[in-house]
Amino acid sequence: MVRAAAIAAEVRDPEMPMLTLADLGVLRGVEERGRTVVVTITPTYSGCPAMATMRDDLVHRLADAGYAARVEVSLTPAWSSDWITERGRQALRDHGLSAPGPAPRRAGPIPLTLLPTARAVTCPRCGSVRTELTSEYGATACKALYRCAGCLEPFEHVKEI
Repeated sequence: MVRAAAIAAEVRDPEMPMLTLADLGVLRGVEERGRTVVVTITPTYSGCPAMATMRDDLVHRLADAGYAARVEVSLTPAWSSDWITERGRQALRDHGLSAPGPAPRRAGPIPLTLLPTARAVTCPRCGSVRTELTSEYGATACKALYRCAGCLEPFEHVKEI
């Protein structure tokens, strides 16, 4: 089973291929149930379109290694950007993306606001903290677009969830 877990841990995120599912924190478990390897994953957010591709990639990679595999989705606890490993955060920075800061801590209901989220974002290219939000949504819903006022380069920021 150690081999199956190692194979699952190396499957890449389809939207951010510099990250493995393990580094992204969505890979929750790999266990043997009879003759089947069951992999548990948690989506980064509800309705994440990459979940089907993650599932298919896991099943195919494990099948290529000789395992019968099934993927289960666990919604609790909800995924948090705090689950991204330090190696994953460094990979994001190495590829020009701003890694998320600590996820917000909330007690009780989550307030609904239509205003942009205030974030302390550092430019992954020059390290400046003089950054400005250009769009709350980037190429995927889990990223926001920013521009650095120091080096004037645009970049994506992985949102804190």
